[in-house]
Amino acid sequence: MEKIEEVLKKLKKLSNPKSIKGMARFGIRPDKALGISIPNLRELAKNIGKNHKLALQLWKSEIHEARILAGMIDEVDKVTQKQMDSWIKGFDSWDVCDQVCANLFDKTPYAFKKAIEWTKRKEEFEKRAGFALMACLAWHDKEANNNKFIKFFPSIKRESTDERNYVKKAVNWALRQIGKRNKNLNKEAIKIASVIQKRESKSARWIANDALRELRSDAVRKRLSTVRPAK
Repeated sequence: MEKIEEVLKKLKKLSNPKSIKGMARFGIRPDKALGISIPNLRELAKNIGKNHKLALQLWKSEIHEARILAGMIDEVDKVTQKQMDSWIKGFDSWDVCDQVCANLFDKTPYAFKKAIEWTKRKEEFEKRAGFALMACLAWHDKEANNNKFIKFFPSIKRESTDERNYVKKAVNWALRQIGKRNKNLNKEAIKIASVIQKRESKSARWIANDALRELRSDAVRKRLSTVRPAK
Protein backbone atom coordinates (compact mmCIF):
# COMPACT_ATOMS: atom_id res chain seq x y z
CA MET A 1 0.00 0.00 0.00
CA GLU A 2 1.34 3.39 -1.04
CA LYS A 3 2.11 5.93 1.67
CA ILE A 4 1.37 9.63 1.28
CA GLU A 5 5.08 10.54 1.40
CA GLU A 6 5.86 8.10 -1.42
CA VAL A 7 3.06 9.41 -3.61
CA LEU A 8 4.05 13.03 -3.08
CA LYS A 9 7.61 12.14 -4.11
CA LYS A 10 6.31 10.54 -7.29
CA LEU A 11 4.20 13.62 -8.04
CA LYS A 12 7.18 15.92 -7.61
CA LYS A 13 9.25 13.74 -9.96
CA LEU A 14 6.55 14.21 -12.62
CA SER A 15 6.60 18.00 -12.14
CA ASN A 16 6.99 20.09 -15.30
CA PRO A 17 8.02 23.73 -14.61
CA LYS A 18 7.21 24.79 -18.18
CA SER A 19 3.64 23.58 -17.82
CA ILE A 20 3.23 25.45 -14.53
CA LYS A 21 3.82 28.78 -16.29
CA GLY A 22 1.12 27.99 -18.84
CA MET A 23 -1.40 26.94 -16.21
CA ALA A 24 -1.58 30.45 -14.79
CA ARG A 25 -3.20 31.62 -18.03
CA PHE A 26 -6.12 29.31 -17.31
CA GLY A 27 -6.77 30.60 -13.82
CA ILE A 28 -4.78 27.89 -12.03
CA ARG A 29 -2.63 29.01 -9.11
CA PRO A 30 0.99 28.22 -10.05
CA ASP A 31 2.16 28.27 -6.42
CA LYS A 32 0.19 25.08 -5.72
CA ALA A 33 0.69 23.35 -9.06
CA LEU A 34 3.29 20.89 -10.35
CA GLY A 35 2.41 21.00 -14.05
CA ILE A 36 1.55 17.30 -14.37
CA SER A 37 -0.61 16.17 -17.30
CA ILE A 38 -3.91 14.32 -16.79
CA PRO A 39 -2.66 11.20 -18.66
CA ASN A 40 0.30 11.00 -16.26
CA LEU A 41 -2.03 11.36 -13.28
CA ARG A 42 -4.30 8.64 -14.64
CA GLU A 43 -1.36 6.30 -15.04
CA LEU A 44 -0.25 7.00 -11.48
CA ALA A 45 -3.80 6.46 -10.21
CA LYS A 46 -3.96 3.13 -12.03
CA ASN A 47 -0.73 2.00 -10.38
CA ILE A 48 -1.87 3.11 -6.92
CA GLY A 49 -5.35 1.62 -7.08
CA LYS A 50 -8.37 2.67 -5.02
CA ASN A 51 -7.51 3.97 -1.55
CA HIS A 52 -9.87 6.16 0.47
CA LYS A 53 -7.46 6.99 3.27
CA LEU A 54 -4.73 8.04 0.83
CA ALA A 55 -7.23 10.12 -1.14
CA LEU A 56 -8.11 12.10 1.99
CA GLN A 57 -4.42 12.66 2.72
CA LEU A 58 -3.72 13.81 -0.83
CA TRP A 59 -6.60 16.28 -0.60
CA LYS A 60 -5.22 17.76 2.61
CA SER A 61 -1.86 18.42 0.90
CA GLU A 62 -3.59 21.24 -1.09
CA ILE A 63 -1.32 20.45 -4.08
CA HIS A 64 -3.24 21.00 -7.30
CA GLU A 65 -2.47 17.68 -8.96
CA ALA A 66 -2.65 15.76 -5.68
CA ARG A 67 -6.26 16.83 -5.38
CA ILE A 68 -7.06 15.68 -8.90
CA LEU A 69 -5.35 12.37 -8.09
CA ALA A 70 -7.40 12.11 -4.89
CA GLY A 71 -10.58 12.14 -6.95
CA MET A 72 -9.19 9.40 -9.19
CA ILE A 73 -8.26 6.96 -6.41
CA ASP A 74 -10.97 7.52 -3.80
CA GLU A 75 -13.42 4.70 -3.07
CA VAL A 76 -16.95 5.77 -4.04
CA ASP A 77 -18.69 3.64 -1.41
CA LYS A 78 -16.73 5.40 1.33
CA VAL A 79 -17.44 8.96 0.17
CA THR A 80 -19.92 10.82 2.40
CA GLN A 81 -22.02 13.90 1.78
CA LYS A 82 -19.94 15.67 4.40
CA GLN A 83 -16.75 14.91 2.46
CA MET A 84 -18.30 16.15 -0.79
CA ASP A 85 -19.42 19.41 0.80
CA SER A 86 -15.99 19.85 2.35
CA TRP A 87 -14.08 19.18 -0.84
CA ILE A 88 -16.01 21.62 -3.02
CA LYS A 89 -15.03 24.41 -0.63
CA GLY A 90 -11.45 23.65 -1.69
CA PHE A 91 -12.17 23.95 -5.40
CA ASP A 92 -10.10 26.87 -6.68
CA SER A 93 -9.84 26.01 -10.38
CA TRP A 94 -12.07 24.65 -13.11
CA ASP A 95 -9.98 21.51 -13.70
CA VAL A 96 -9.94 20.29 -10.09
CA CYS A 97 -13.68 20.94 -9.95
CA ASP A 98 -14.45 19.11 -13.19
CA GLN A 99 -12.04 16.23 -12.67
CA VAL A 100 -13.31 15.43 -9.17
CA CYS A 101 -16.94 15.63 -10.35
CA ALA A 102 -16.24 13.40 -13.37
CA ASN A 103 -14.00 10.86 -11.67
CA LEU A 104 -15.70 10.55 -8.29
CA PHE A 105 -18.70 12.63 -7.30
CA ASP A 106 -20.98 11.65 -10.20
CA LYS A 107 -20.69 7.99 -9.13
CA THR A 108 -21.96 8.59 -5.59
CA PRO A 109 -25.61 8.00 -4.59
CA TYR A 110 -25.82 11.67 -3.60
CA ALA A 111 -24.88 13.08 -7.02
CA PHE A 112 -28.31 14.22 -8.27
CA LYS A 113 -29.15 15.79 -4.91
CA LYS A 114 -25.82 17.60 -4.62
CA ALA A 115 -25.94 18.86 -8.20
CA ILE A 116 -29.08 20.88 -7.46
CA GLU A 117 -27.95 21.84 -3.95
CA TRP A 118 -24.58 23.23 -5.04
CA THR A 119 -26.02 25.49 -7.75
CA LYS A 120 -27.36 27.63 -4.90
CA ARG A 121 -23.87 28.26 -3.51
CA LYS A 122 -22.36 31.75 -3.80
CA GLU A 123 -18.70 30.92 -4.42
CA GLU A 124 -17.83 30.61 -8.12
CA PHE A 125 -16.30 27.13 -8.14
CA GLU A 126 -18.75 25.73 -5.60
CA LYS A 127 -21.61 26.82 -7.85
CA ARG A 128 -19.75 25.52 -10.90
CA ALA A 129 -19.49 22.13 -9.19
CA GLY A 130 -23.27 21.80 -9.26
CA PHE A 131 -23.46 22.32 -13.00
CA ALA A 132 -20.31 20.30 -13.71
CA LEU A 133 -21.93 17.45 -11.81
CA MET A 134 -25.09 17.79 -13.93
CA ALA A 135 -23.01 17.61 -17.10
CA CYS A 136 -21.06 14.59 -15.87
CA LEU A 137 -24.23 12.75 -14.83
CA ALA A 138 -25.78 13.39 -18.25
CA TRP A 139 -22.63 12.04 -19.82
CA HIS A 140 -21.90 9.04 -17.59
CA ASP A 141 -25.12 7.81 -15.97
CA LYS A 142 -26.69 5.64 -18.68
CA GLU A 143 -29.49 4.30 -16.45
CA ALA A 144 -31.04 7.50 -15.05
CA ASN A 145 -34.47 8.43 -16.40
CA ASN A 146 -35.30 11.70 -18.14
CA ASN A 147 -37.19 13.14 -15.18
CA LYS A 148 -33.99 13.27 -13.11
CA PHE A 149 -32.43 15.58 -15.69
CA ILE A 150 -35.57 17.65 -16.27
CA LYS A 151 -35.38 18.53 -12.56
CA PHE A 152 -32.08 20.29 -13.34
CA PHE A 153 -33.70 22.84 -15.68
CA PRO A 154 -35.00 25.26 -13.00
CA SER A 155 -31.44 25.60 -11.63
CA ILE A 156 -30.06 26.10 -15.13
CA LYS A 157 -32.64 28.80 -15.85
CA ARG A 158 -32.16 30.53 -12.49
CA GLU A 159 -28.37 30.74 -12.71
CA SER A 160 -28.15 31.58 -16.41
CA THR A 161 -27.75 35.26 -15.53
CA ASP A 162 -24.57 34.67 -13.52
CA GLU A 163 -21.91 36.57 -15.47
CA ARG A 164 -18.92 34.83 -13.91
CA ASN A 165 -16.97 32.97 -16.57
CA TYR A 166 -16.61 29.62 -14.85
CA VAL A 167 -20.26 29.57 -13.83
CA LYS A 168 -21.80 30.51 -17.15
CA LYS A 169 -19.61 28.02 -19.03
CA ALA A 170 -20.68 25.25 -16.64
CA VAL A 171 -24.37 26.19 -16.99
CA ASN A 172 -23.94 25.98 -20.75
CA TRP A 173 -22.08 22.66 -20.46
CA ALA A 174 -24.85 21.12 -18.33
CA LEU A 175 -27.57 22.28 -20.72
CA ARG A 176 -25.76 20.91 -23.77
CA GLN A 177 -24.92 17.55 -22.19
CA ILE A 178 -28.50 17.00 -21.05
CA GLY A 179 -29.77 17.94 -24.50
CA LYS A 180 -27.47 15.43 -26.15
CA ARG A 181 -28.69 12.45 -24.09
CA ASN A 182 -31.67 11.50 -26.24
CA LYS A 183 -34.37 12.98 -28.48
CA ASN A 184 -36.83 13.73 -25.70
CA LEU A 185 -34.28 15.58 -23.58
CA ASN A 186 -33.02 17.34 -26.69
CA LYS A 187 -36.49 18.82 -27.21
CA GLU A 188 -36.77 19.83 -23.55
CA ALA A 189 -33.30 21.38 -23.51
CA ILE A 190 -34.09 23.39 -26.64
CA LYS A 191 -37.28 24.65 -24.98
CA ILE A 192 -35.48 25.83 -21.85
CA ALA A 193 -32.67 27.35 -23.93
CA SER A 194 -35.27 29.32 -25.92
CA VAL A 195 -36.68 30.69 -22.65
CA ILE A 196 -33.22 31.59 -21.36
CA GLN A 197 -32.41 33.29 -24.67
CA LYS A 198 -35.09 35.91 -23.97
CA ARG A 199 -33.73 36.92 -20.58
CA GLU A 200 -32.25 40.37 -20.14
CA SER A 201 -28.76 39.09 -19.55
CA LYS A 202 -25.65 38.91 -21.72
CA SER A 203 -24.64 35.69 -20.00
CA ALA A 204 -28.07 34.07 -20.49
CA ARG A 205 -28.09 34.93 -24.19
CA TRP A 206 -24.59 33.52 -24.66
CA ILE A 207 -25.51 30.30 -22.83
CA ALA A 208 -28.69 29.87 -24.87
CA ASN A 209 -27.26 30.77 -28.28
CA ASP A 210 -24.27 28.49 -27.88
CA ALA A 211 -26.41 25.60 -26.63
CA LEU A 212 -29.04 26.00 -29.36
CA ARG A 213 -26.37 26.03 -32.04
CA GLU A 214 -25.14 22.60 -30.94
CA LEU A 215 -28.46 21.04 -29.92
CA ARG A 216 -30.04 21.90 -33.28
CA SER A 217 -26.99 20.89 -35.30
CA ASP A 218 -27.16 18.14 -37.93
CA ALA A 219 -24.41 16.24 -36.12
CA VAL A 220 -26.39 16.01 -32.87
CA ARG A 221 -29.68 15.22 -34.61
CA LYS A 222 -28.00 12.47 -36.63
CA ARG A 223 -26.46 10.91 -33.52
CA LEU A 224 -29.70 11.10 -31.56
CA SER A 225 -31.59 9.35 -34.36
CA THR A 226 -29.71 6.19 -33.41
CA VAL A 227 -30.30 6.57 -29.66
CA ARG A 228 -33.39 4.90 -28.20
CA PRO A 229 -35.61 7.53 -26.52
CA ALA A 230 -35.59 7.22 -22.75
CA LYS A 231 -38.54 7.74 -20.42
